[in-house]
Amino acid sequence: MKNIRYTSIEGNSIKFLGLLGVYGFFILLGFYAFITMEHEGHWITGMTNQVIWGLPHVFAIFLIVAASGALNVASIASVFNKSFYKPLAKLSAVLSLALLAGGLAVLLLDLGRPDRLIVAITYYNFKSIFAWNIILYTGFFGIVGIYLWTMLDWEVEKYKRIAGTAAFIWRLILTTGTGSIFGFLVSRQAYDAAIMAPMFIIMSFSFGLAIYLLVLMASYKWTGRELGDAVITKLKNLLGVFIAATLYFSLAYHLTNLYATEHHGIEAFVLMEGGVITNMFWYGQVIIGAIIPLLIVYLPRPAKSRTMIGIASVLVILGGLASLYVILIGGQSYPMTLVPGYEATSTFADGAITEYSPSIWEFMLGMGGVAISLVIVTFAVKIFRLLPDSLADSIAAPQK
Repeated sequence: MKNIRYTSIEGNSIKFLGLLGVYGFFILLGFYAFITMEHEGHWITGMTNQVIWGLPHVFAIFLIVAASGALNVASIASVFNKSFYKPLAKLSAVLSLALLAGGLAVLLLDLGRPDRLIVAITYYNFKSIFAWNIILYTGFFGIVGIYLWTMLDWEVEKYKRIAGTAAFIWRLILTTGTGSIFGFLVSRQAYDAAIMAPMFIIMSFSFGLAIYLLVLMASYKWTGRELGDAVITKLKNLLGVFIAATLYFSLAYHLTNLYATEHHGIEAFVLMEGGVITNMFWYGQVIIGAIIPLLIVYLPRPAKSRTMIGIASVLVILGGLASLYVILIGGQSYPMTLVPGYEATSTFADGAITEYSPSIWEFMLGMGGVAISLVIVTFAVKIFRLLPDSLADSIAAPQK
């Protein structure tokens, strides 16, 4: 560890400024979408009285869940005292804070009345899981911020393991709270399941590590620094475990629902009769987000290619967005059981499956949140000493 030296990047090149320009363009698009939706109203989106959480919520929850998973590398280094991961920990902590900031920005700007956040901050209904999450999100910023401070300042470095343990516990609670939003919604057939909380935790591991791998490889390639095969192989194998675990939890969730007769309707909708939702599940979540990445990670030839590992990480991200689309949009599109055991009919589309088509405004807002996360990471890499000068095998491989 003594041979590892951290430096910031200059950030004066045309490519660096061009990268910031791309991020800025998407942030402006997101802001323009917010202003338009705020002025015109949400009728210009695909959201309705039935589907009130649209594509922006898919982006927001994905970023929030991934924020917890992105901290996994730092947690392994500090909590489990694995020296191999310690040079990677600073970037891990910064990335987790950046992803959470981007996700919450989308969530706030999609509320329609973002100024009403003051009410959520000053008044708490502790029977609401949403109120709990306000505390969890703000606490995450504070605890991970302190954890990052112990990694950057040698005077408080002795408290790093304590801060890392606190951040590790808090991130598990945070992701449990996010998953419990759905697990506690008993009125929706697609939700109302205790497995939602642990499933969101393992999903966070997969999504966050996939993003971390891409950011790490891009940072070293674009700054001309050496990144050895030992680091890539270790993270790639860990990603494979998380992908398989996510697929397992998804299988357990659907098999459990299929066992209960009351869930046969929603399962038929998601697995066979849901149109876009069904395609998102089988092609997006299962094939693109799990099976193909697993083949890339564990087949000998593609597993040695960094390009293929990068593709696998991108596919995990796309599969993650697809899985959250199935959970959020699919769960809302399927009609609620208003009076269990009876049929309720009216002229207000009771018992009908809701059609949802996301608008360009929703997509622009979601991409704006992604750009906010990336621009925070980019500036942090420039300002702070987050990246080791070299992670060549001769330096990284001897670490355990």
